[in-house]
Amino acid sequence: MSARETTLATIRKNRPAGDHPLPEIPLFAPLVGDDLVAEFGERLKRMGGRVADVVPGEDPFASVRERLETAKVIASTVPEITGNRDLARVALPRDLADVDVAVVRAVFGVAETGSVLFTQEQLQVNSVAYLAQHLVVLLDPADILDTIQTAYRRPDFAQASYAVLHTGPSATADIEGVLIHGAQGVRSLTVILLPRNSAEQ
Repeated sequence: MSARETTLATIRKNRPAGDHPLPEIPLFAPLVGDDLVAEFGERLKRMGGRVADVVPGEDPFASVRERLETAKVIASTVPEITGNRDLARVALPRDLADVDVAVVRAVFGVAETGSVLFTQEQLQVNSVAYLAQHLVVLLDPADILDTIQTAYRRPDFAQASYAVLHTGPSATADIEGVLIHGAQGVRSLTVILLPRNSAEQ
C-alpha cells in the first residue's frame, strides 16, 4: 500500500460518524453590472489576462494565430485546434514541461473575478494548465456567471474530482511592487469568447 493510500485509509477510519454537510453559502448582492461579458473582460485584464477580440465571420483565433503557428509544442483539448502533443499518451505530468501553448475550454467564467473554471475533464492532464508557457482558453459567453457564490452552487464542484479556478496568468510581486507575470506558471492567459459547437453539446 502506498503512502497516499495509507493516509487516506487512516482518514476514513478515523472520520467521525454521521453526516457532515458543508455550510450553506449565502448569495451576496453582485458587485458587477448586467453586462457580464464586459465585466469579465475588465476584471481579467486587471489580473494580467486578456479577452481576444473576435470579429464575427472571421477567424476566432486570429489574435493568437501567430503564437500557434510559431509554437513547437501545442497541447489541445478542444476540437477547434489540432495540437501535436497527445495528452492521452502523457505518462507523467512533468512530461508537459515543454508545451509552448495549451488550448482548453473552460466550464464557465466568473464576471466578479475574471476567473475561468477547469476540471479534470477539460484539462485531461491537470498540469497542462500550469506547465504550458501560454494558455488559450475558449469560453462560451453564455457560460459567464455573475459571482463566485453562484459558481459554487454549480454541480461542477461537487461532481469533479479536480476543479480549479484560474484568474489570469501566473504573477508575483516583490516588496517594491514590481509585478512579474509567468513567474511560477503560464506567462499569458488569453480568453477567446467562442460558443460551444454542436459536437460539444
